[in-house]
Amino acid sequence: MTVFDKGVSRRSLMKGGVALTAGLAAPHFFTKSAYAYLNEPKGGTVTLGFNVPQTGAYADEGADELRAYQLAVKHINGEGDGGMLNTFSSKALKGNGILGKKVEYVTGDTQTKSDAARASAKRMIEKDGVVMVTGGSSSGVAIAVQSLCQEAGIIFMAGLTHSNDTTGKDRRANGFRHFFNAYQSGQALAPVLEENYGKDRKAYHLTADYTWGWTQEESIADATEALGWQTVEKVRTPLGAGDFSQYITPVLNSGADVLILNHYGKDMVNSLTQAVQFGLRDKQVNGKDFAIVVPLYSRLMAQGAGENVKGIFGSTNWHWSLSDAGSQAFVKSFGAEYGFPPSQAAHTCYVQALLYADAAERAGTFAPCELGKALEGFEFDGMGNGPTLYRADDHQCFKKVLVVKGKDNPSSQFDLLEVVKEVEREKVTYDPNIPQFAGSLGSCNNGA
Repeated sequence: MTVFDKGVSRRSLMKGGVALTAGLAAPHFFTKSAYAYLNEPKGGTVTLGFNVPQTGAYADEGADELRAYQLAVKHINGEGDGGMLNTFSSKALKGNGILGKKVEYVTGDTQTKSDAARASAKRMIEKDGVVMVTGGSSSGVAIAVQSLCQEAGIIFMAGLTHSNDTTGKDRRANGFRHFFNAYQSGQALAPVLEENYGKDRKAYHLTADYTWGWTQEESIADATEALGWQTVEKVRTPLGAGDFSQYITPVLNSGADVLILNHYGKDMVNSLTQAVQFGLRDKQVNGKDFAIVVPLYSRLMAQGAGENVKGIFGSTNWHWSLSDAGSQAFVKSFGAEYGFPPSQAAHTCYVQALLYADAAERAGTFAPCELGKALEGFEFDGMGNGPTLYRADDHQCFKKVLVVKGKDNPSSQFDLLEVVKEVEREKVTYDPNIPQFAGSLGSCNNGA
């Protein structure tokens, strides 16, 4: 029996955390601080805020994010096997907390809703005195909370957010993103789609109707149209729709021979499953086998969709099957703790927690603006995806992007995706001021 056959966690997700209820009223915090910066820790502990979707369409990702954050806290505090602290190229963290202070945390439920996420983050800042907020599996949530943290004077380490806007038009000096974005998915996927499906294709887009879906649709359409593909239709669908049959039926008579599902989480599971049930994967259109593409994939989504993912291409930020030392150290730690491999959501959140802690150590302070300078232009390795740059211009990380495909013959319930291409970071690097990303970081805010 492998460590991933246990199936369930041996520990409660909420151990050591404080569950928060979003939306509770709290006094205003946008007032001048008596300290050098907002929520400067004075005792022997420092508190981080983990704001994840514990309910809603992206709750599965949120649960795995929270597991990863809790594991990161253990490693930062010197518990467990240290995970990626052992492979991380920076050696500033010693396993004794951050700047000699033991790390504690509070948690909140974003509900996969921007208003709830802001209310939850606001309470963490005002009542719990967090020095950093991190999390989220919706770009709408990430952008809303990033803006709040900018106003308050708190660092925001984005969790799973894939919209171009997070580090594009809505970028903020107090916000940082490790996860890749929709433009990078398009650039990585297009050559693989051309190789497998040719240049003469007609694509139909079903798109989650919020910032991530819009930029994903734009990025994939631009990348495939550059190959010679024709975009037949773009249809927006509400987040959490559940039943997508009314949106899939028109595809059958559209003349399209590719369906692109710009959906994530449970929405992707439902729309893909229903598309397969409608027989799309078995159809021939325009003399070609009909194809389905899922631009943003995750292992959790693949598990939810089961056999329906077989042969379907997409992209991902990271995958637990990678053989580099950092990835395998994380997989080992996470598997020993919870009994199954981590998702890409878990990976990016774990890494963000370590990167924040490391930056504070290198800066010698929790002051947001000094800590931010330690992240800007920071080159590191040993955390999966190879050498990585936190670009100063827009606070976007640049690293390898993975193109994956649903396995035809998986060996276990977790072995559902195969990495078909690791796209080097140079191939997915872009000018920070191209039209899709034009924006301004503004000035850093210490909240004092």
